[in-house]
Amino acid sequence: MNDKKENKKSFGSEGEDIAAKYLAEKGFEIIERNFFAGHGEIDIIAIDPRDNYLVFVEVKTRNSMEYGDPAYAINKKKISQLKKLAELYLAEKNIMEQDCRFDVLTVLMIDPKNPQVEHYENAFM
Repeated sequence: MNDKKENKKSFGSEGEDIAAKYLAEKGFEIIERNFFAGHGEIDIIAIDPRDNYLVFVEVKTRNSMEYGDPAYAINKKKISQLKKLAELYLAEKNIMEQDCRFDVLTVLMIDPKNPQVEHYENAFM
C-alpha cells in the first residue's frame, strides 16, 4: 500500500478511536468496530444506554474545513451502502425486533491535541 493511502487509513483510524472513546464516555456500549461486508464497512456499532437502540455509527475525520463540514461527506450513495451493511449485520448476527438508528460522528483535528467531536444522532433513516 502506498504511503499516502496508509497515512489516510491511519488518520481515519485515529478519528475512529476518538469517536469510540467519546461514545464510551457518553455511556454507549461499543459492540463492534470496523464491521466489513462486501465492499463496505461500518465504523462503529454500539448500544445507546438511554433507549437500548442499536446504533450504526459512521465516523468522518478531517484535519481542515477545506472541503466543508465533514458531515456533508455522507452522500446518498454512502447512506444506501450503510443501510445495506446494517441489514447484513443484523442478518449475520440473527438480530430481530431491535430498534436501530444511524448516527454520524465528525472528528475535526485542526488541533490534534484538542479534536472537536460533533455527534449527529439519527442522522438519516
